[in-house]
Amino acid sequence: MKMLVCLTLAACSLAGPVTAFSQCQQLPLTRAQVRAELLRLEEAGYNPSAGDEGDYPADIQAAEAKIAAEDAQRLVAGDVGGTALDDSCAAGRSAAASR
Repeated sequence: MKMLVCLTLAACSLAGPVTAFSQCQQLPLTRAQVRAELLRLEEAGYNPSAGDEGDYPADIQAAEAKIAAEDAQRLVAGDVGGTALDDSCAAGRSAAASR
């Protein structure tokens, strides 16, 4: 009986790291994805060449907020298109953690 308990415990401890690999991995962005995001930010009013000014964080945050509002409107309206969001890994995460 003691041997069975030891083997079960050993099997469970070896199976733990295997389950960690089943979690979704975030892939790095491609150059095209970064370029598309930058173009979208520029369309929303962000000017990357004005980065030396003191308004940098406010400028990009305002553009990101505008894009988020547009995406929310598209989602509510049921439109298809725009930037595809991959939420396949979002299961089990809160909405605030996935942003």
